[in-house]
Amino acid sequence: MLAVRLNKENYEYDIQALLRSFYPEETLRVITPASRDQEIHEGEEEWRILVEEPEVRLLMAGREILWRHEEAEGAFKDCFKRFFYRNLAELTGRELPWGNLTGIRPTKLAYAMLEEGKSDQEITDELQRTHYVSREKCELSIDIARRERRLLSGIHYRGGYSLYIGIPFCPSTCLYCSFTSYPIAAHTKRVDQYIDCVIREMEYVAERYAGKILDTVYIGGGTPTTLEPEQLDRLIGKLRALFDFSTVQEFTVEAGRADSITREKLEVLRRHGVGRISVNPQTMKQETLDIIGRRASVEQVLEAYKAAREAGFDNINMDLILGLPRETREDVQHTMEEVIRLSPDSLTVHSLAIKRASRLSKWIMEHGMETLRNTDETMEIAAAGARALDMHPYYLYRQKNMSGNFENVGYAREGKYGLYNILIMEEKQTIVALGAGSITKLVLPDGRIERSENIKDVLLYMEKTEEMLKRKEELFSLEKC
Repeated sequence: MLAVRLNKENYEYDIQALLRSFYPEETLRVITPASRDQEIHEGEEEWRILVEEPEVRLLMAGREILWRHEEAEGAFKDCFKRFFYRNLAELTGRELPWGNLTGIRPTKLAYAMLEEGKSDQEITDELQRTHYVSREKCELSIDIARRERRLLSGIHYRGGYSLYIGIPFCPSTCLYCSFTSYPIAAHTKRVDQYIDCVIREMEYVAERYAGKILDTVYIGGGTPTTLEPEQLDRLIGKLRALFDFSTVQEFTVEAGRADSITREKLEVLRRHGVGRISVNPQTMKQETLDIIGRRASVEQVLEAYKAAREAGFDNINMDLILGLPRETREDVQHTMEEVIRLSPDSLTVHSLAIKRASRLSKWIMEHGMETLRNTDETMEIAAAGARALDMHPYYLYRQKNMSGNFENVGYAREGKYGLYNILIMEEKQTIVALGAGSITKLVLPDGRIERSENIKDVLLYMEKTEEMLKRKEELFSLEKC
């Protein structure tokens, strides 16, 4: 157990992120002047970080280290992160694949430098010098950024937008999940009312954004296919009636859970012109599915995938998670062999992220962090599987507390890339979001991003839908400024 006493508030996030990356098995606390609990508990090792610009003093693991900013080039906080990273690397004897990067969008750096006209070598040198990113991850970032630029060349940044609709219901809540989702069985009688509220938001946006170009539409969740066929038909039918789909380049519904997919629902999606769906196994090992509480069995995944192909879908994504409890490299290899046999059109490979709000945190306390294994080898097994399917990496993002300090990567065949996935990561286009827990991101002409959040709680969202519309109106009014 480790307690780090820090005398400055605005350094807490970066310090905590780096410490969790280097010490994933430690129980960790960062104590700031604003922390309620200032005491050092029994069994905790105390470290101190004293920041007094232009100096930092580290007292950690029996060492005392003094650093002065005058000795470094760049802004104080950036230089401090490099200094702290170097000391943690020396102390642990290991390097992190993404170096001291703690943000979730590392490809944005490579993208920006490509826009500036920098060469691949110049970008690599910069990422290694300023962030200690491994050469492998530098190459991956540049490859993805270059592909993103090509794929987004037809997107209307000015005068255009994308639309997200959130359906926050699931058949059950998985062990690792912290998303806003509610068991559908407990909300069955309120689903129609929820759809009414989403349609109210649709009507407002359709009128407010009349004349703007709609590029992509994404219905996610939760699990949208927890809705009954007639509910899906009502929701998407109204969507198509309100918005001009003649400009829409991609229409995705994240079916996701195989236990929510039926042939009737697939027929509704096809009839309304949905072009891209997901059938997400996460793993092809039944024992793991049982542990994480994902009630869709391997057999149901196979049946749902077959039904989707028979319904005519030619753009099917599958999500996998590496680092799930008790999974070995052999389990990952088996999953990839099964996926290759099915031959989906795109593949999203997630590194398990341990969310404080998920039940996984409690599971780890009971069974140990060592039961979660994600390594360079398992990441390469997934990447090799994607190559065997003739897929290329096209978007990437990271999350807090990811197993192995790795990343999530989207792979796809040519012509099957998920444009919305890139847009949500690169934040270059306005995305209007509807439904409980969704966040609208308005990208202003000067590049600034302003946000408007919808209430997460389903019942409160339905009570205060008009307030959500007022929030959006306040946000959209910034476009005139």
